[in-house]
Amino acid sequence: MKHPADLPDVVPIFPLPGALLLPRSRLPLHIFEPRYLAMLDDALKTPERMIAMIQPNRVPNGCDDALYSIGCAGRITQFSETEDGRYMITLSGLSRYRVVEELEGFTPYRRANVSWSGFERDLGPTDVDVHFQRGPFLDLLGRYFHARELQTDWESLKEADDELLINSLSMLLGFEPEDKQALLEAPSLTTRRETLVTLIEFALRGGDDEELVQ
Repeated sequence: MKHPADLPDVVPIFPLPGALLLPRSRLPLHIFEPRYLAMLDDALKTPERMIAMIQPNRVPNGCDDALYSIGCAGRITQFSETEDGRYMITLSGLSRYRVVEELEGFTPYRRANVSWSGFERDLGPTDVDVHFQRGPFLDLLGRYFHARELQTDWESLKEADDELLINSLSMLLGFEPEDKQALLEAPSLTTRRETLVTLIEFALRGGDDEELVQ
């Protein structure tokens, strides 16, 4: 699927706080709730094999089932079934979308009419961040991992291309759902990297305006 016209107007939506899927990235999921097992079963019967990830929008005094307006759809590219009927799947990110309206229906899971307009670049080639300075970025990331007592394969990070590095970190690091949404909605890889740096620096400050934790 290379063009928005190739994508369906109606998609099954999977609301999951903190779960970020980005175009050309992969998201592993463990499916066990009956409604999402039904969603998976139905999705596998379609040519697109698509599930659309989206985050709940927990606004104060808002509707309990409110959603953010923008999510990202992925194609099921791997799945395996456990002995107790659960599934481990991998979604490969295709394109972001905007919810037009949620649809009523007889499925146990939620569905929405969506628009792919404005996200044509998601279906294109790998994005490039021409202003990316890998050395200073990895130095900052090293301080963040040290402060959080996290481990990683630094050689893989050094060798990963810009988009894979920035998108993978955006998906994996433990930011709040609203921060994940900001990373999702970033209009370019450069903007996403700038947002990611801001979030890391803010975390290193301990969430205030003090100097960075050393």
